[in-house]
Amino acid sequence: MVLETPVRVGLVGTGFVAKLRAKALSAEEQGDFQAGKLVAVAGRTPEKVQAFAESFGAIALESWQALVSHSDLDLVIVATTNAERGDIVRAALEADKHVIAEYPLAIDPNQAADLIELARSRDRLLHVEHIELLGGVHQSLRTWLPKVGEVMTARYSTISPYQPLPGKWTYNRSLFGFPLVGALSRLHRLVDVLETVRQVSAVARYWPAEMDEYQACWCEARLIFSSGVVATVHYGKGDRFHGAERILEVRGDRGTLVYEGDQGRLIQGDQTVPLEVGDRRGLFARDTHAVLAYLLNGTPLYVRPEDSLYTLRVADAAARSAQTGRPIDLL
Repeated sequence: MVLETPVRVGLVGTGFVAKLRAKALSAEEQGDFQAGKLVAVAGRTPEKVQAFAESFGAIALESWQALVSHSDLDLVIVATTNAERGDIVRAALEADKHVIAEYPLAIDPNQAADLIELARSRDRLLHVEHIELLGGVHQSLRTWLPKVGEVMTARYSTISPYQPLPGKWTYNRSLFGFPLVGALSRLHRLVDVLETVRQVSAVARYWPAEMDEYQACWCEARLIFSSGVVATVHYGKGDRFHGAERILEVRGDRGTLVYEGDQGRLIQGDQTVPLEVGDRRGLFARDTHAVLAYLLNGTPLYVRPEDSLYTLRVADAAARSAQTGRPIDLL
């Protein structure tokens, strides 16, 4: 599977994440050694695609179908809507391209499982990005978690009080998926350290309630892990909320870990120890570099697509629970 340099890359998407990927590839091109090179770009809006491609010295293609079939590509990065992602990944794999996909790999976990099997049968890399695992908060959580002893409960709350732009696909039920499917990292961070989930229950609300496009959404999920740990996840975004929040709390019988934004602390009795937490800048560049290192040198990656798939099944169970009003057993 080891490729020659530079790895020739095609990019589907022109949004925020796509731009970070393109910048990361531009950084890889500096100096005498070129690990990766952005060759072609495709997206939903021709004018945006043309401007994006020109700014990064790539060619603009008329469709993602044209991009995945382009003969001069080794790797395809899929950074477009959640609803389209599965079909694009399948086409790229069938064209014998390696693939980077943002999470979730697909809205339907069965489709995601089929894609992982297809990549295996084709001997192609399928990497599902989970940069939250590379960030300072998660690395600190992994380091300090043993200090709290036996974990009893966990809570993770993220609220983004922003007015969505008209037509923004991340505020569209069909394109984004159920809130915790589209925002899969909110569950994946907990699953990575607490492991197997036994039961899931969830509720969700949208404003307006009956429209595909919405101005705000709220989701609350309760996860019972096989270890007995009970975790609650709160996810809200849109114009109904006032004041941003990003809090992760893990309570054990010997202490509590609390992360608010990029600040952490360990509480044990009447003692509080501040924890050094790295910032979140540059994570997409690190992820891109990790994939190139894997393709060029066989360097192991930090996450497996099967891990992402497992969390996607948990998120899908949350969606079914919110729809039926009943808990969903996973074991």
